[in-house]
Amino acid sequence: MRPGTRLGIDVGTVRIGVSRSDASGFLASPLETVRRSDDGSDVARIVALAVEHEAIELIAGLPLALSGRRTASTEDAVEFAERLAAAVSVPVRLVDERLSTVTATSALRASGKNSKKSRSVVDQSAAAVILQHALDAERSSGRPAGVPITPPSAPSPEGALPT
Repeated sequence: MRPGTRLGIDVGTVRIGVSRSDASGFLASPLETVRRSDDGSDVARIVALAVEHEAIELIAGLPLALSGRRTASTEDAVEFAERLAAAVSVPVRLVDERLSTVTATSALRASGKNSKKSRSVVDQSAAAVILQHALDAERSSGRPAGVPITPPSAPSPEGALPT
């Protein structure tokens, strides 16, 4: 397992949940909810968090349909991850996030929290579920989880995005 803090990103149309791992890459925790914007301040805030926490990489959720097909949400998340990759100096990877919000909502409900009153907490928790999945996958396989994403102007890396 590579040492270093990672940030997890759950891209939504209104809010972006952000989580972080500990420096050993063992445990993911909710960090912050960033308001989605058209002016780039959302990307700037996540870049600032990456710098502040000395992140070695960013793990963004790839929302696929349960069947594995791409959806409008998939395209939105990929586009956001590309913008993020263009703005940050560390790798950005996409990992399958199917059921992350359901898992986060269930966990919050089990702890006695009302998910409608704490939507931003759900977003952060979903980001933590995404990041924890990636950490666990890397720990078991010895390889970084997901698929690397590069900005549109850069050449595509091996391991293209699922279509």
